[in-house]
Amino acid sequence: MNHNDHVALLQPAGLTQGTSWADFGAGAGAFTLALREVLGPKSDIYAVDKDRARLIELQRAWGLRFDEDISRLHTIPVDFTGSLILPALDGILMANALHFFKDKEVVLRQIRSFIKPGGALLLIEYNVDSGNDWVPYPLRFETWHNLAPLAGFSEPRLLATAPSSFLGGFYSALAYLQA
Repeated sequence: MNHNDHVALLQPAGLTQGTSWADFGAGAGAFTLALREVLGPKSDIYAVDKDRARLIELQRAWGLRFDEDISRLHTIPVDFTGSLILPALDGILMANALHFFKDKEVVLRQIRSFIKPGGALLLIEYNVDSGNDWVPYPLRFETWHNLAPLAGFSEPRLLATAPSSFLGGFYSALAYLQA
């Protein structure tokens, strides 16, 4: 997948420009860069990943891709399931991050606390329920559709799919925080 593929998975969400979002499990930022493309230059994006070196790669890539002040990118080198201080967010992107957790409901309930009322969770995952050593606990869209309400989110809306030579394909889905 390339940058345009990443943007294509996010674009159908119809995200509001100038808002504040976090990318949990950002890594080197492939989807963080796509999120910035969709949200525009007046948005604040918090890239959260426990690997500091990958976040430095993201900062470099951001500087090369966008001719703007990097001050709207906030890199936070911590595990997003641990202690984390963030402002209330309009949304959270989790791209290929939730599949590392067996008990997804616990993780989802924890991340809810960072989202403003009515805010969104944008999930990108492999569309399978059985994984391997690299993707231990993926969840297909139907599984996410059932899990989201249990974790306090609306029924998710399938946004887009993309093929993958690894585990068949991806999907993107949008769900909103329930009161």
